[in-house]
Amino acid sequence: MLDRAITEAGIDRKAVFVTNAVKHCRWWNDLEREIVKPALVVALGATAARSLLGRTVSVSKVRGEVLTLNDMRLLVTVHPSYLLRIEDEDRKQLEFEPLVADLRICVAALEAPAE
Repeated sequence: MLDRAITEAGIDRKAVFVTNAVKHCRWWNDLEREIVKPALVVALGATAARSLLGRTVSVSKVRGEVLTLNDMRLLVTVHPSYLLRIEDEDRKQLEFEPLVADLRICVAALEAPAE
C-alpha cells in the first residue's frame, strides 16, 4: 500500500528510506536520521508522529502541513495499515487518494527551499 502510494505520488521508491519509528527506540531513530540526513521525514500515523515530535498530535489537525522541529522537516499522514483495514474497496480508494496527496506535498516541499 505504501509503495503504491509513493509511486502514485511521483516519488522514486529507491530514493526513499523507510524505517519504523514505533519499533525502535528514540535514540535509534535519531541516529538513523543523523546517518541518512533526510530532507523530509514522513510520520505514518499518530504513534510515529508522537515518537518523532515527542508529543501527541492529532493526525487530522496537522495532516498536509510540513512542520519544522529543530532541523527536521516533518509531514504527518495516516498509516497505510489504516487503509488496509477498510473492507469496502470504494471507501478504501477514497481514503487512499488523500495519502497520495500528502505524499505529493512532500514532493513540493522537497522542490522548495527549506525555511
